[in-house]
Amino acid sequence: MSVQDRPIVSVRDLSKHYPLRSWWGGKASVFRAVEGVSFDIRPGETLGLVGESGSGKSTIGRAVTMLNPPTSGTIAFEGTDLAKLSAGAMRKMRARIQTVFQDPYAALNPRMSAGDYVAEAFKLHRRDMRGPERREAVAALFQRVGLDPRFMGRYPHQFSGGQRQRICIARAIALKPSFIVADEPIAALDVSIQAQVVNLLQDLQDEMGLSYLFISHDLRMVRYLCHRVAVLWRGRIVELAEADALYADPRHPYTRRLLAAVPVPHPAEERARLAARDLAGHGQPPDGPLTEVAPGHWVAMPCGQHA
Repeated sequence: MSVQDRPIVSVRDLSKHYPLRSWWGGKASVFRAVEGVSFDIRPGETLGLVGESGSGKSTIGRAVTMLNPPTSGTIAFEGTDLAKLSAGAMRKMRARIQTVFQDPYAALNPRMSAGDYVAEAFKLHRRDMRGPERREAVAALFQRVGLDPRFMGRYPHQFSGGQRQRICIARAIALKPSFIVADEPIAALDVSIQAQVVNLLQDLQDEMGLSYLFISHDLRMVRYLCHRVAVLWRGRIVELAEADALYADPRHPYTRRLLAAVPVPHPAEERARLAARDLAGHGQPPDGPLTEVAPGHWVAMPCGQHA
């Protein structure tokens, strides 16, 4: 494996369990939110993570960044096992690993100006920067994400949803990270703004060599932005492939159902597609291990089925 092909992020057998409270002396149980998830992300690559609500997508995103550490499994960033880092070393590592959350308004401090919010990254990790240098850096970040630097003194309630997300992106790229988890970054935005934010993420990737874990339920946007796509069902990856291959030839029944749910802007075609879509395997757990059914195309075939 050449250096440029070596993964920047390697996740192996990641699991996240939550204890469930027992009632009336009953036996306590465990909710398995994520179970045995493995994937790699290469430098400059975007891996899409898709699945229905409650499938464990955001849980994986929080675990990968160690905001909510996994119950078991390993997460290696640039060859370093994050679980083995001390609190101080992990704090330094966070400059290289950033997150863009779904709700930009919730991510912003309503009592902090937009400029101060972005500058906070420098105050925490670049204490050598003086005030004027910091303000200049923040102004440059505002310009880079498409915001007027004159807005630096404004507060979150004075911005639109798309502008708030741009502020969050400016904060995320301030320290020149290598890897960003984008957790439903366009879900709370108007449709007219979503493409602009996705194009911004793509431009930043080209300029900075960023790697993304792009979590979304918008399958059309995932196909546009992502190099590879992992399909998550009930906390497990059931299909992983290059984006074009997965959309052209989905193998797992759940993947087919997801793609069949994407609206088609033609009534006759939509009715025909809904009538003919494959619902085989509905309700079956994805017990089978991931099997390579084509080069780079991995599928967890349900029990009793073959690729």
